[in-house]
Amino acid sequence: MSILPYLLTTAMKKEKEEKKIHILTATSGDTGKAALEGFADVAGTEIIVFYPNQGVSQVQERQMVTQEGANAKVYAINGNFDDAQTSVKKIFNDENLAKELAEKGVKLSSVNSINIGRLVPQVAYYVYSYIKLIEKGIIKPGEKMNVVVPTGNFGNILAAFYARKMGIGINKFICASNENKVLTDFLNSGEYNINREFYLTNSPSMDILISSNLERLLYHLSGNNGEEIRGLMERLDKEKVYRVSSMIKEGLKVFYGGFAGTEETNRTIGEMYYNNGYLMDTHTSVAYKVYEDYKKETGDLTPAVIASTASAYKFADSVAAAIGLEVEEDGFANVRKLNEKTKVRIPAGLKGLENKVIRHTEVLNIDQMKEVVRIK
Repeated sequence: MSILPYLLTTAMKKEKEEKKIHILTATSGDTGKAALEGFADVAGTEIIVFYPNQGVSQVQERQMVTQEGANAKVYAINGNFDDAQTSVKKIFNDENLAKELAEKGVKLSSVNSINIGRLVPQVAYYVYSYIKLIEKGIIKPGEKMNVVVPTGNFGNILAAFYARKMGIGINKFICASNENKVLTDFLNSGEYNINREFYLTNSPSMDILISSNLERLLYHLSGNNGEEIRGLMERLDKEKVYRVSSMIKEGLKVFYGGFAGTEETNRTIGEMYYNNGYLMDTHTSVAYKVYEDYKKETGDLTPAVIASTASAYKFADSVAAAIGLEVEEDGFANVRKLNEKTKVRIPAGLKGLENKVIRHTEVLNIDQMKEVVRIK
């Protein structure tokens, strides 16, 4: 995310774009803070972040609502991440609003992973990882690795798919989900069905049922058949379910889908810490548990890289409980307890966070999101 403001502002200069760029972002927890930090006080931009009220951890929320920057706005919304993301997409597709904003010298953009500029830098993760495995003598040039990613919106794992298309030796993409296992069910059946219960879990960045970047993967696997994919997305919107063609299903065979429930997630955190001295966050734990299941099921011992996606301190309540600590109501007390117990360094960005001034307090209903995008 830190490179995206530079890519955007460079593109603005190159294209001689004179309109002010308003960035809209729906977040399930991490994207919001990263976007706010990257774009705070960047000339020619304004950033608006929407996050699900009571749908992120206390630390994640505090990171966002204390954000400084004259161009930054943060709103909690009464709904889940899917509600926020769907509304942001509708705002982008509103031609009348686009015309209204253009007349006022404003253009909309996004830093969600619906923006391809988010995915391009992530490809480097997998190039780097492959090189490191070679340097360590774990694989030889030309041999393959597996990639394991905890995912809800499918962006990070899609970046790995692009790395493979570019020539990086990847054998299998292991897609790890929590209880909101729509991706697991899809990869195993070819049917994408969001007619199901939505769970708030201790791995909130994966509390997603509508995975935006899956649409891109399906496009590639269909032989770049845009009309076919448009039809699937329309069915998802109207009927809440679609089934892919045999051609796409064949292409999905390089993916493995698995999931881990909250109890399994917590148990895995505790076992990893006490057996190996390594402190995982909840999302990384989901990925590790699914990878262990994959090995048992398939016997595939290809060297694997697991994308560890966040600091354990962002989910201090859950992680503290998972390693047997008595959990306090105050999330920041749990950060301190976790640090005292494990001696794992607290990231600089979280130090003193509980003492920062809260600057953003407004809570919106879904139907109010469009109004705050309008320029008064």
